[in-house]
Amino acid sequence: MSDTAPAREKDQRCRIIETAERLFRQLGFQKTTVSDIARELRMSPANVYRFFGTKSEINEAVARQIMGEIEAAAEKIASGPGTAAERLRQVIRTNESMSAERYIADRKLHDMVDVALTEKWPIVDAHVEHMGTILTRIVAEGMEAGEFARHDPLLMARLVHSACIRYCHPRLMVECCDYTEPSSDQMMDFCLAALKAGM
Repeated sequence: MSDTAPAREKDQRCRIIETAERLFRQLGFQKTTVSDIARELRMSPANVYRFFGTKSEINEAVARQIMGEIEAAAEKIASGPGTAAERLRQVIRTNESMSAERYIADRKLHDMVDVALTEKWPIVDAHVEHMGTILTRIVAEGMEAGEFARHDPLLMARLVHSACIRYCHPRLMVECCDYTEPSSDQMMDFCLAALKAGM
C-alpha cells in the first residue's frame, strides 16, 4: 500500500503536467488557469492544488518537462555510438531541431520560455548546466581518444556551447531566423576544427 500511494501521486502529477502543457499550447500559458486544467481532468481546482501549491509551480513543471526531453535526447546521443565529433555534432543538431519545434513553431510555448528567461526561473540555469555537462563529457572523451587536442575540456565545451547558442536559445533563434548562415553544421565544422587543433 505504501508503495502504490507515491506511484499514484506521481501519475497524477504527470497527468496535470501533460494537461497543462496541452492547454498552454492551445490557449497560452498565461491564459490557462488552474480551473481550466482541473476541468480538463474532471477534478476540482482544490485537488490540483494538492499536487502543486501554485500555478507558477505548474508553469515550471511544464518547462522542466520540455527542457528535460531535450536533455534526455542529448544524453542518449552522448552515450551512444560514434566518434566524439559525430556525437557532438548530433547533440547540437538535435538541440536545434527540438528547440525549434518547441519554441519557434509553437509560439505559445515560446512565450512561456521567454518569461522563464526574463524572470530567471532556476530551471533555465539548471538546463544550461545540464547541457554543458553533456558537452563537456563528449569533449573529454574526444580528448582521451586522441580525436581532439589536449586542453581543458570544460573550457572547450563552454566555447562550443557559446558558439552554438543561437541554434538553441529561444530568443536568439527568433531573432536570427532570417539569417541562414552560418548554419549549425558550418559552426560545428569550425568548432571541431578548433578542438582538433587545440584552438
